[in-house]
Amino acid sequence: MKDFNRIKVVLAEKKISNKTLAEKLKKREETISRWCSNKQQPSIEELYNISVILDVDIKELLNA
Repeated sequence: MKDFNRIKVVLAEKKISNKTLAEKLKKREETISRWCSNKQQPSIEELYNISVILDVDIKELLNA
């Protein structure tokens, strides 16, 4: 299965936990975990919100 997003990688680079991201997005940790493992994908709106929280360009969250 192809990894569509790089959320896990960017979280590690920024030293931010899944729990912290979940709290800031008002999502369950399980949801963040599924996104990080590429079992489920966030919406474009959620990707934008993640990019704002992590202070990265939204393109950095995606594998091309």
